[in-house]
Order: sequence, then C-alpha cells, then structure tokens
Amino acid sequence: MNQEIKRCRNCLLPENFPGVKFDENGICNHCLNFKGVENLDKKKQEYRKRFEDLVAEHKGKYSYDALMGYSGGKDSTYTLFLLKKEYGLNPLAVTFDNGFLPPQTIQNIQTVTDELGIDHILFKPRFDMMKKIFRESSRRNIYSAQTLTRASTICNSCMNIVKFGSLRMAIEKRIPFIVFGWSPGQIPITSSVMKNNPKIIRMMQKAVFDPLHELVGDDIKPYFLEEEHFKGEDRFPFNISPLAFSEYDEEKIFAKVFAMGWNVPQDIDANTTNCLLNSFANIVHKDRYGYHPYVFEMAKLVREGHLTRDKALKKITEPENPKTVEMARKKLNL
Repeated sequence: MNQEIKRCRNCLLPENFPGVKFDENGICNHCLNFKGVENLDKKKQEYRKRFEDLVAEHKGKYSYDALMGYSGGKDSTYTLFLLKKEYGLNPLAVTFDNGFLPPQTIQNIQTVTDELGIDHILFKPRFDMMKKIFRESSRRNIYSAQTLTRASTICNSCMNIVKFGSLRMAIEKRIPFIVFGWSPGQIPITSSVMKNNPKIIRMMQKAVFDPLHELVGDDIKPYFLEEEHFKGEDRFPFNISPLAFSEYDEEKIFAKVFAMGWNVPQDIDANTTNCLLNSFANIVHKDRYGYHPYVFEMAKLVREGHLTRDKALKKITEPENPKTVEMARKKLNL
C-alpha cells in the first residue's frame, strides 16, 4: 500500500476512501461531523439503559436469554463474559466455522465456554460451498458498494451467513436477543440495540441471498430465513452489540480474556484474533480498492478515543504473514 497517501490528520482515513473529503486543515468530513466524546457518552448511557430494560423484560422467559455469535476472538469472548457475568443472562454461544479457524481458536472457545458455564454449538457449513463463495468473492464484489467501506467482500460473505443463520436459529429457538461482539468501530451506537423488522429483514436478505444463490444454488438455503420464519413479528429478536455502549479498552479486554484461559492464535494478522482467511481477504481488498478494509473501523476507534492514531496506523500498515496468505490461496485453489 502506498505509504505517501494523504490521510486525515486526526483519524487516518485515506483520501481514496469512498465519500471522504478534507477541509483546509486536512481533517476529514467524518471527524468534522463527530459531535464529541461527551455527546457519545450520553448516547452510550441511553442505549445501555435500553438494553438493561429489555433484559429485565425478557430474562428467563425461554430456555436461552441470548444467542451469542461467538467467533472465538477477543471481542466476542469479552462480550460473552459481559452477558454472563455483568447482565446475568443464560446465553447460547454459536460459532460459525468458515474452515479457517486456527486450532488455538477452537481451544479458546472450548476453554472459555467451559470457564463461563455456557452451552455452545459449533456450526460448520460444508466447505465445498464456502470454497466457491470465497473464490468468487476474491474475484469480484458480489454485494452492494456500500459494504466495501466496512469489510472486504470475503468477510462480508462470512458475516452475511453468520447474521442470517443466527437470526434463523434465534427465531426457531425463541431466543429474544442476538448478540454480536462488534467493536465500537464496527457499529454505530444507534444500531447497538435494534429490533429486527421482518419487512426490512426480507429486503436485506434478498440483497445478499440472491448473489449467493446464483453462485451455489439451493445449498445456501439452510443459512437464511424461509417463508415460515416470517410468520409473526413477535418472534423476531433484538440485535444487541454491547461493546458499542460499554467501556472499550483493548488492554483491559485482553487482560480479562487472558484470565479466562484465552490465548492469541499464531499466524493471524493485526486485525483479527480468530481467522486465518483474514490476511488473504485484506490483500485482495487492498489490491482491488487501494485502502485497507479495516481502515473505517480503526478511524472510528481513533475518533472516539478508544485507540491512538499511531496504534491504528500500525494495524493497517503492518504486512500480512505471507505464509498465512499462501495457505489460504492453496486451500481455495487460487
């Protein structure tokens, strides 16, 4: 990546990031529109209170209080801890294995769920199907252009299956909350407590289901909602992202997950703690679009005071492990 590229002097967004503009002082429009940490803290209190009220209303009504999309990374591990220990919920942890989970991540998941006393499902879709999706995602963008500002096409393919698969499972099991370990850089505070709306979900699903169905046919159906799942709006759960309204400090998070027996996997890149495909996905995105797929997340963390600009810049400029990239290429026959 070109190190001489112009970046926001405050948050590090690059000049080639979609929609970015700079003022005469080199500050980007995202920073200029940010209303400040004090205003953000008030919003956090508001959304934390919303979730606490929902917990009081729904806790204990069904077999599980929450379905946790548990990737095994540090953020989702810490989120699982919050659900169990801070909010006193009984979550069901569900891991989507894309075929690229490091052995240490599998061990971390087992260690943490045992430590916290949490039921866990490891869900592994057939790899021949995932391979087709990842191969095509590496060649072109199969989703809307807006998705490229938040994640690579390869990562979007994973996340779409996770999100809709989790929603399907939560509806079937009558679980009132779906919880994700998105960092504050990955999700706006206004989306951290959100009721799923069947009409909106139907439109959103079509936008991602259709291109995936075109690639792999009916094999993709089990990971998305079918017509029976749309019967009854009351069955649709809330999406909750606790890290958006909680204290977010990477050093404290690492300390907490280490105390539960979690360890950093080998051969991962600076922007993941649970996926060996991420390095390859990053390179594909940078080569195709010229900016790092994590730069928006890093910039938002800097803007909100969760991360220093220097640390964020290091995360998006540190080269990926060539051995990990080559492993992914070989596994995908690219």
